[in-house]
Amino acid sequence: KMPNVTVCTHPLVRHKLTLLRDKDSRSREVRELTKELSTLLAYEVMRDLTLKPKSVAAPGGDVQGDEIAETIGLAPIMRSGLGMVEGFAYAFPEAQVWHLGLYRDAKTLVAIEYYNRLTADCRCDVVYILETSLSCGSTARAAARMVKDWGAKKIKLVVMVAAPEGLRAFQEVRRGGALKMCVRARSRVEPS
Repeated sequence: KMPNVTVCTHPLVRHKLTLLRDKDSRSREVRELTKELSTLLAYEVMRDLTLKPKSVAAPGGDVQGDEIAETIGLAPIMRSGLGMVEGFAYAFPEAQVWHLGLYRDAKTLVAIEYYNRLTADCRCDVVYILETSLSCGSTARAAARMVKDWGAKKIKLVVMVAAPEGLRAFQEVRRGGALKMCVRARSRVEPS
Protein backbone atom coordinates (compact mmCIF):
# COMPACT_ATOMS: atom_id res chain seq x y z
CA LYS A 1 0.00 0.00 0.00
CA MET A 2 1.45 3.34 -1.08
CA PRO A 3 0.14 6.77 -0.13
CA ASN A 4 -1.72 8.67 -2.85
CA VAL A 5 -1.99 5.56 -5.02
CA THR A 6 -5.41 4.22 -5.89
CA VAL A 7 -5.81 0.77 -7.36
CA CYS A 8 -9.03 0.36 -9.28
CA THR A 9 -10.34 -3.08 -8.35
CA HIS A 10 -13.68 -2.84 -10.15
CA PRO A 11 -14.55 -6.24 -11.69
CA LEU A 12 -14.99 -4.75 -15.18
CA VAL A 13 -11.55 -3.11 -15.01
CA ARG A 14 -9.92 -6.35 -13.87
CA HIS A 15 -11.73 -8.35 -16.56
CA LYS A 16 -10.80 -5.96 -19.39
CA LEU A 17 -7.22 -5.64 -18.16
CA THR A 18 -6.87 -9.42 -18.28
CA LEU A 19 -8.17 -9.44 -21.86
CA LEU A 20 -5.84 -6.59 -22.78
CA ARG A 21 -2.80 -8.42 -21.42
CA ASP A 22 -3.57 -11.62 -23.37
CA LYS A 23 -0.74 -12.14 -25.86
CA ASP A 24 -3.27 -13.46 -28.37
CA SER A 25 -5.26 -10.19 -28.44
CA ARG A 26 -5.34 -8.64 -31.90
CA SER A 27 -4.52 -4.99 -32.58
CA ARG A 28 -8.18 -4.04 -32.97
CA GLU A 29 -9.05 -5.70 -29.65
CA VAL A 30 -6.16 -3.94 -27.91
CA ARG A 31 -7.35 -0.54 -29.19
CA GLU A 32 -10.95 -1.20 -28.13
CA LEU A 33 -9.96 -2.52 -24.70
CA THR A 34 -7.62 0.44 -24.15
CA LYS A 35 -10.49 2.83 -24.93
CA GLU A 36 -12.91 0.95 -22.66
CA LEU A 37 -10.43 0.72 -19.78
CA SER A 38 -9.59 4.40 -20.16
CA THR A 39 -13.24 5.37 -19.86
CA LEU A 40 -13.63 3.26 -16.73
CA LEU A 41 -10.46 4.75 -15.22
CA ALA A 42 -11.65 8.26 -16.14
CA TYR A 43 -14.79 7.74 -14.06
CA GLU A 44 -12.64 6.56 -11.16
CA VAL A 45 -10.05 9.33 -11.29
CA MET A 46 -12.56 12.13 -11.91
CA ARG A 47 -14.74 11.29 -8.91
CA ASP A 48 -13.37 14.24 -6.89
CA LEU A 49 -13.98 16.96 -9.49
CA THR A 50 -15.71 20.06 -8.17
CA LEU A 51 -19.27 20.75 -9.25
CA LYS A 52 -21.12 24.03 -9.51
CA PRO A 53 -24.88 24.55 -9.79
CA LYS A 54 -26.39 25.00 -13.22
CA SER A 55 -29.97 25.65 -14.21
CA VAL A 56 -31.18 24.09 -17.47
CA ALA A 57 -34.42 24.38 -19.40
CA ALA A 58 -36.06 20.95 -19.36
CA PRO A 59 -39.29 20.01 -21.17
CA GLY A 60 -41.25 20.41 -17.92
CA GLY A 61 -39.57 23.68 -16.91
CA ASP A 62 -36.27 24.81 -15.45
CA VAL A 63 -34.31 22.20 -13.53
CA GLN A 64 -31.42 22.79 -11.15
CA GLY A 65 -28.46 20.53 -11.86
CA ASP A 66 -24.68 20.49 -11.71
CA GLU A 67 -21.75 20.94 -14.06
CA ILE A 68 -18.02 20.40 -13.70
CA ALA A 69 -16.49 23.60 -12.31
CA GLU A 70 -12.89 22.85 -13.29
CA THR A 71 -11.15 23.06 -16.64
CA ILE A 72 -9.80 19.60 -17.48
CA GLY A 73 -6.62 18.89 -19.41
CA LEU A 74 -5.37 15.57 -20.76
CA ALA A 75 -1.64 15.17 -21.30
CA PRO A 76 -0.99 11.84 -22.99
CA ILE A 77 2.62 10.70 -23.11
CA MET A 78 3.17 9.78 -26.74
CA ARG A 79 2.74 7.21 -28.05
CA SER A 80 1.01 4.76 -25.76
CA GLY A 81 -0.83 7.44 -23.80
CA LEU A 82 -2.56 8.52 -27.01
CA GLY A 83 -4.61 5.32 -26.88
CA MET A 84 -6.18 6.50 -23.63
CA VAL A 85 -7.34 9.89 -24.92
CA GLU A 86 -10.45 8.59 -26.69
CA GLY A 87 -11.75 6.89 -23.54
CA PHE A 88 -11.16 9.98 -21.40
CA ALA A 89 -12.68 12.25 -24.06
CA TYR A 90 -15.72 9.98 -24.15
CA ALA A 91 -16.12 10.48 -20.40
CA PHE A 92 -15.52 14.24 -20.60
CA PRO A 93 -15.62 15.62 -24.17
CA GLU A 94 -14.80 19.20 -23.07
CA ALA A 95 -11.30 18.19 -21.93
CA GLN A 96 -8.38 19.96 -23.55
CA VAL A 97 -5.67 17.69 -24.97
CA TRP A 98 -1.98 18.60 -24.66
CA HIS A 99 0.55 16.12 -26.10
CA LEU A 100 3.89 15.27 -24.52
CA GLY A 101 6.52 13.37 -26.49
CA LEU A 102 8.92 11.51 -24.21
CA TYR A 103 10.89 8.31 -24.47
CA ARG A 104 13.26 6.55 -22.12
CA ASP A 105 16.86 6.18 -23.25
CA ALA A 106 17.53 2.43 -23.20
CA LYS A 107 21.03 2.80 -21.73
CA THR A 108 20.69 5.63 -19.24
CA LEU A 109 16.96 5.21 -18.45
CA VAL A 110 16.69 9.01 -18.62
CA ALA A 111 13.56 10.51 -20.19
CA ILE A 112 14.22 12.39 -23.44
CA GLU A 113 11.74 15.05 -24.54
CA TYR A 114 11.06 15.23 -28.28
CA TYR A 115 7.66 16.95 -28.45
CA ASN A 116 5.76 19.38 -26.24
CA ARG A 117 2.37 20.90 -27.14
CA LEU A 118 1.83 22.76 -23.86
CA THR A 119 0.93 26.42 -24.40
CA ALA A 120 2.77 29.36 -22.87
CA ASP A 121 0.32 29.46 -19.97
CA CYS A 122 -1.66 26.73 -18.25
CA ARG A 123 -5.42 27.10 -18.65
CA CYS A 124 -6.35 23.87 -16.87
CA ASP A 125 -7.38 23.37 -13.26
CA VAL A 126 -6.70 19.63 -13.34
CA VAL A 127 -4.33 17.79 -15.69
CA TYR A 128 -4.44 14.03 -16.17
CA ILE A 129 -1.18 12.57 -17.46
CA LEU A 130 -2.07 9.46 -19.45
CA GLU A 131 0.30 6.51 -19.91
CA THR A 132 -0.61 2.86 -20.41
CA SER A 133 2.21 1.47 -18.28
CA LEU A 134 4.69 2.66 -15.68
CA SER A 135 7.91 0.69 -15.38
CA CYS A 136 10.87 2.69 -14.04
CA GLY A 137 8.89 5.94 -13.96
CA SER A 138 11.33 8.22 -15.80
CA THR A 139 8.94 9.40 -18.53
CA ALA A 140 6.08 9.85 -16.05
CA ARG A 141 8.34 11.86 -13.73
CA ALA A 142 9.50 14.02 -16.63
CA ALA A 143 5.89 14.56 -17.77
CA ALA A 144 4.83 15.56 -14.24
CA ARG A 145 7.70 18.04 -14.04
CA MET A 146 6.76 19.50 -17.43
CA VAL A 147 3.11 19.89 -16.44
CA LYS A 148 4.04 21.31 -13.02
CA ASP A 149 6.46 23.80 -14.60
CA TRP A 150 3.66 24.72 -17.00
CA GLY A 151 1.66 25.88 -13.99
CA ALA A 152 -0.80 23.08 -13.33
CA LYS A 153 -1.78 22.96 -9.67
CA LYS A 154 -3.56 19.60 -9.62
CA ILE A 155 -1.94 16.75 -11.55
CA LYS A 156 -2.93 13.10 -11.67
CA LEU A 157 -1.08 10.28 -13.36
CA VAL A 158 -3.33 7.58 -14.80
CA VAL A 159 -1.79 4.28 -15.85
CA MET A 160 -3.27 0.86 -16.58
CA VAL A 161 -0.39 -1.18 -15.16
CA ALA A 162 2.51 -0.14 -12.97
CA ALA A 163 5.61 -1.71 -11.53
CA PRO A 164 6.12 -1.04 -7.81
CA GLU A 165 9.56 0.42 -8.62
CA GLY A 166 7.99 2.93 -11.00
CA LEU A 167 5.41 3.95 -8.42
CA ARG A 168 8.10 4.47 -5.78
CA ALA A 169 10.15 6.56 -8.21
CA PHE A 170 7.11 8.60 -9.16
CA GLN A 171 6.31 9.25 -5.49
CA GLU A 172 9.53 11.31 -5.37
CA VAL A 173 7.92 13.80 -7.75
CA ARG A 174 4.72 13.76 -5.74
CA ARG A 175 6.57 14.68 -2.57
CA GLY A 176 7.62 17.82 -4.40
CA GLY A 177 3.93 18.74 -4.68
CA ALA A 178 3.41 17.76 -8.30
CA LEU A 179 0.93 14.93 -7.87
CA LYS A 180 -2.22 14.46 -5.86
CA MET A 181 -3.07 10.88 -6.79
CA CYS A 182 -1.95 8.07 -9.04
CA VAL A 183 -4.57 5.73 -10.41
CA ARG A 184 -3.61 2.38 -11.75
CA ALA A 185 -5.44 -0.76 -12.63
CA ARG A 186 -2.85 -3.31 -11.54
CA SER A 187 0.44 -3.33 -9.63
CA ARG A 188 2.79 -5.19 -11.96
CA VAL A 189 3.94 -4.58 -15.49
CA GLU A 190 5.23 -8.15 -15.78
CA PRO A 191 2.69 -10.96 -15.50
CA SER A 192 2.71 -12.60 -12.09
